[in-house]
Amino acid sequence: MRAELCLGLMSGTSADGVSLALVGVSASGVRVLSDATFPYPPGLRARILAAPTMRAAELSALDFELGRAFAKAAVRFLKDARTAPRRLAAVGTHGQTVIHRPDARDPSTLQVGEASFLAEALGVPVACDFRPRDMAAGGQGAPLVPFLDELLFGAGPARILQNIGGVANAALVGRGVPVVAFDTGPGNAVMDAAARRASKGRFDFDRGGRLAARGWADARLVGRLLGLPFFSRRPPKSLDRGAFAEGFLERWLPTKRYRHEDALATATLFTAASIADQAKRFLLPRAKVREMVVSGGGALNPVLMRDLARLLPLPVVSSAAHGLPPLAKEPTLMAVLGLYAVKGRPNGCPGATGARGRRVLGKVIPAS
Repeated sequence: MRAELCLGLMSGTSADGVSLALVGVSASGVRVLSDATFPYPPGLRARILAAPTMRAAELSALDFELGRAFAKAAVRFLKDARTAPRRLAAVGTHGQTVIHRPDARDPSTLQVGEASFLAEALGVPVACDFRPRDMAAGGQGAPLVPFLDELLFGAGPARILQNIGGVANAALVGRGVPVVAFDTGPGNAVMDAAARRASKGRFDFDRGGRLAARGWADARLVGRLLGLPFFSRRPPKSLDRGAFAEGFLERWLPTKRYRHEDALATATLFTAASIADQAKRFLLPRAKVREMVVSGGGALNPVLMRDLARLLPLPVVSSAAHGLPPLAKEPTLMAVLGLYAVKGRPNGCPGATGARGRRVLGKVIPAS
């Protein structure tokens, strides 16, 4: 069977850029053919980070600005990949999360980045807004990644698939293992905020963990932070980016108490310790787990990966070891979600979100 080509776009909670993946989907599996990330200009990134406090007119303008940026990135990416848009069966785009509050009295979620611009630019069907249908069915609307984890690893031994974006999420999948997945807590957001503070805005993240490697991690504070209520809550559970970001950094790691390097070392250890804590509490007791496979930007941070390996009683490897580039996983997920949505096939993972059953997630904009 010939593979169907699909394109996925992901703008994560770190808001550092839009990641794209060209994916082939066939009966034999899912294959990443090409991937890339296009960083946002500083001004656009600043507006994205300010989105939760914007007035309606500003947010509406950002919605269209991002939609045009996504379309421009997609055209450039496909040109670089020497792939004509007409070859695509579908496009899936997550958009940029502005707010995600599944546990509020009146749950809601909002992503911006108008997908109609992609449909116009490419002339193929585009699927977007994957979270709301899951929430309407009683789910958390997140994490979405376990759907791809099941496709890629569901037939093999039990593994923990740990994605570390702005927020971190984990899934336990494997042959005969009921899928369990949830947000584990902070991903890169606290570390990125500390890097921006340390560099006075010149750096968006701690490249290679260099600053963290020069610092001293406050293990006692990390132990206190693991006592926060979120970590004792049982899955399913999910987080808004703001739960562990700039405000969290200023509250717990203020400059009057911590040098920049020490704040980064502590934030890095906290991220690793929270991931290990959640694995030990909720995943390792369920199955004999072969390994943890890490994707997302966190997989490129050697200090974070070292801390994870030290804290967990099992091997910790990058998703690259399984042929999946760490930064390609989320756009690959969007591509597959988009293909399934366009074909009207269920693409949710109720074991991860708590929804009442499998649903077709996403709103589809037909080809022009």
